[in-house]
Amino acid sequence: MTSSTNSSTITGFILLGFTCPRERQILLFVLFSAVYLLTLMGNASIICAVRWDQRLHTPMYILLANFSFLEIWYVTSTVPNMLVNFLSDSKVISFSGCFLQFYFFFSLGSTECFFLAVMAFDRYLAICRPLHYPSIMTRPLCTNLIVSCWVLGFLWFPVPIIIISQMSFCGPRIIDHFLCDPGPLLALACTKAPVIELVISILNSPAMVILLLFIMGSYALVLKAVLKVPSATGKKKAFNTCGSHLVVVSLFYGSVLVMYGSSTSDHAAGIQKIVTLFYSVLTPLLNPVIYSLRNQDMKKALQKFWGT
Repeated sequence: MTSSTNSSTITGFILLGFTCPRERQILLFVLFSAVYLLTLMGNASIICAVRWDQRLHTPMYILLANFSFLEIWYVTSTVPNMLVNFLSDSKVISFSGCFLQFYFFFSLGSTECFFLAVMAFDRYLAICRPLHYPSIMTRPLCTNLIVSCWVLGFLWFPVPIIIISQMSFCGPRIIDHFLCDPGPLLALACTKAPVIELVISILNSPAMVILLLFIMGSYALVLKAVLKVPSATGKKKAFNTCGSHLVVVSLFYGSVLVMYGSSTSDHAAGIQKIVTLFYSVLTPLLNPVIYSLRNQDMKKALQKFWGT
C-alpha cells in the first residue's frame, strides 16, 4: 500500500482489537459473548417488567425502560463486531462500516447523556415538587422528553463524522482499537487536523460538563429535600432510588470524561481500550443490576416477570 492513499480508495480499516494469542482470543470471544447475552437479558427484562406491570407505568419507570432499550442498542453498536474480530484473521471493517459504527456509537452515547439528565430532572420534580409532579410530568411531557433525547443525541455528531470521512488517510490502515474511535482515526490522517480535534472536543467536553452539572445540581437539591423528610422510611426510599441513578451517572460520566475530556489523541491505545470497554460494555451490563438491586418495586416486577 502506498504511503498516501485518498480516503475514497480505501476499502476498509483493520481493527486490531485485543492483540493476544489465538487461544486467548477464543476465551475473550466466550467471555464477551456471555457479557453481551447477559446485557441483553438484563435490559430486556426491565423493559418487559415495566411493560407488563401496571404499577410501573409511571414516568420514572417509563424513562428507565427507554434507557434500557438505549443500552441494548449501545452495546450492540460495538460488541457483535468485536466478537466477529475475535474469530477473524483479517479483522477488517469496511470504510462505510467503520463510519457507521462511529456515528451510531457516539450518537447513542450522546443520547445516554441526555437521558441521564432527564432522569435526574424527573427525580428532582418527584422529590422536590411532589404536589406539582403529576401536573408537570404528564405522559405527553414524558413522551416529548424521550423523543427529544433521541433526536438531540442523533443530531449531535453527523458534521464531524462527515468531515473525518472525507479526510485522506496514510500508511497502514490499522486502528489500534476494537471500534472506530476518533483518536485512532485521526492518527491515520495524512495531515494533522487540530481543528477537527478541537470541534470534537467542543462537542464532547462542554456539552458533557453542562449536562453533568445539571445532573449534579438536580441531585444536590434532591439531597437537600430528602434530609428534611421526617420519615426514615421515606428517606430510605428516596436515597435508594437516587443512589442507583448516581451510581450509573458516576460509572458512565467518570469513564467518558477520562476518555474525551481532553484531546482524542492524548491517550495510549491500551488506556483507550480499557476506558472505552468500561463505559460501552461494562456499564450497560451493570445498569439493570444497579437499578433493581435496591428498588423493591422493580425487584417485585422482575420476580413476577420471571415467575419466581
